[in-house]
Amino acid sequence: MTVERHGIVTFKDQPVTLLGPEIKVGDKAPNFTVLANNLTPVTLDDSKGSVRIISVVPSLDTGVCDAQTRRFNEEAAKLEGVKILTISVDLPFAQARWCGGAGIDKVQTLSDHRDLSFGLAYGVVIKELRLLSRAVFVIDGSDNVVYVEYVPAVGQHPNYEAAIEAAKAAK
Repeated sequence: MTVERHGIVTFKDQPVTLLGPEIKVGDKAPNFTVLANNLTPVTLDDSKGSVRIISVVPSLDTGVCDAQTRRFNEEAAKLEGVKILTISVDLPFAQARWCGGAGIDKVQTLSDHRDLSFGLAYGVVIKELRLLSRAVFVIDGSDNVVYVEYVPAVGQHPNYEAAIEAAKAAK
């Protein structure tokens, strides 16, 4: 049975239900399977040994999600040894189209549309909308969670600086 968490996040000023457990600093990062833009499966284990920033967005085709992904793409150039993954439920084809149009080449966009493996493992599935809630996780090379931000309002930006500093400290 999936854990339901209420009142943690709002979407358009209305509280929504998140499905899955709350991930906390110090937890072992749960594994997951998502799809790359070419439809190949990608898991957390595929980047084991690297520091990872996982940027979670509802849809790349919205303003804040677009800005968030562009910001992390810019930061990726300055963060040697850190992998940045952006995960949404957008179809892989849509992600590839968006990346091409936006010139995104340093962040890997991944789709959780198929079975919500990531979203349910990290507690970011919005039950009412079947979208992922905005969040940022930083995972060290040993798969320990070193930073977590569940952004309280889906339309709000995450704390970019805190996530970047956590990634630098985890190297």
